[in-house]
Amino acid sequence: MTSRSQRPGDLFAIAPTHAVAPAQAAAATPHELYGELFVAVQMTRVFGDGKSFVDARPKTSPSLIRARFEAERRLPGFSLSDFVHAHFELPGHDAPVGPRLGVREHIQALWPLLVREHAQAQEGETLLALPRPYVVPGGRFRELYYWDSYFTMLGLVADGRRNLAEHMLANFAHLIATHGFIPNSSRSYMLSRSQPPFFFRMVELLHADDPAAGFAAHLDALKTEHAFWMAGEAALVPGKAHRRVVRTTDGALLNRYWDDRCTPREESWREDVLTADAAPGRPPADVWRDLRAGAESGWDFSGRWCADPADIATIETTALAPVDLNALLAGLENAIALGAARSGDTATARAFEARSGTRRQLLQTRFWRADTGHFSDLNWRNAADPRPLTAAALVPLYLGMATPPQADATAAQVQRHLLGANGLLTTALVTGQQWDAPNGWAPLQWMAAQGLQRYGHAALARDIAARWCASVHRVYLATGRLLEKYDVAEDRPGGGGEYETQDGFGWTNGVFVAFKDGLLKSTAAP
Repeated sequence: MTSRSQRPGDLFAIAPTHAVAPAQAAAATPHELYGELFVAVQMTRVFGDGKSFVDARPKTSPSLIRARFEAERRLPGFSLSDFVHAHFELPGHDAPVGPRLGVREHIQALWPLLVREHAQAQEGETLLALPRPYVVPGGRFRELYYWDSYFTMLGLVADGRRNLAEHMLANFAHLIATHGFIPNSSRSYMLSRSQPPFFFRMVELLHADDPAAGFAAHLDALKTEHAFWMAGEAALVPGKAHRRVVRTTDGALLNRYWDDRCTPREESWREDVLTADAAPGRPPADVWRDLRAGAESGWDFSGRWCADPADIATIETTALAPVDLNALLAGLENAIALGAARSGDTATARAFEARSGTRRQLLQTRFWRADTGHFSDLNWRNAADPRPLTAAALVPLYLGMATPPQADATAAQVQRHLLGANGLLTTALVTGQQWDAPNGWAPLQWMAAQGLQRYGHAALARDIAARWCASVHRVYLATGRLLEKYDVAEDRPGGGGEYETQDGFGWTNGVFVAFKDGLLKSTAAP
């Protein structure tokens, strides 16, 4: 374990503390490739965004670059910035798209600009090869992302680009077959974590007329992904956890977010080093693991994950069983049951129907808070720990796993505490983190509106969708941009977090289009 007295520049010496699968071993990360050079670049902020260097392509072999760095670094007049620019091809920026007459026209112009193809990887680069074209979110996000893509695919299907959505599904199936799971994104430095499991929802989207047939066609991939999330369950004793599975003291089996590495995130190395330095009394590896687990959640970051919501150094993601993750896994288990039944595998169908039923029951008994009238996360070691109301409370509604009274109570709490002038707040916490107030995010608007509509709260569902879409339109008219997140209180881009608000933007485009073709179809589209 790293000692807190270690200088930040010595962090290249941190050894991997996870078991590396063969598929992962073939794709080295920048820290593994460049050692001290990597740490020096990230810690001295050669680039304002730490993701710039980890996305760069080497102009020659990494071993040669590393040797040249060792030979030249102590020479008089050595410039680290000049060295990096001489030896790496840095990621470029997307060409801007001028404002169109309306948001839909602008989105239609954006789709082809967000398409990438990368069928063969180059030595030393972090971008993973994928067999089909795919859509990236935009801005600094130049690769295929897991849960982002489902919400992007909603818009692709609605906009008549179904073939591109099918290509993306094929890429995700390829990642499962190659790595045994879907990584956070198609980068080598993200092969130690996943993201919220939306693969089954992608299958369902593209087989809307007969979901069971789609689940049967992708049954092996669905089962493989489930096995990834459940690894270690058989030997797990009450009160213990292993990777992404936890067992409460009374034996209930739940899931949490995790990362198989406990070093700083390579794309945010400096930020994570400083966060650990601000956490006296905590081993740095514990802080880094929880930061990485927060990144696996997709909510990176939020006071939701912290013992003190105002202090990111108190992050404790691995201590929590998230309500949205466990609801999604119940959905995955149900999808496997349906696919197995369609395939004639009765034993598997029964086993996964039972799994899904058990997890649904746990949502009722462990995640529902009757005293506050909403679902919330669970501290799996301390069930009495009150967790805040967040937009994740609506995911059980989205997946049809709430009772009607629970849905009614949740709707009331959401209207009272999370409904803003421009849509749904992520949380009511004001922390400076990007997954807290006053920000609103496209995927949360979609799941909330779909879930509320499912339980008969059509007016509130439509209100959330209309407020959010109207704000997206007004900000577009003011800036000419479609953004990854929005301020739910005022007509302006969302803020906070580790990097500037990005534009593009895949899931905003997808959800806006899907709302306009669904809940808001009778409303004239801007």
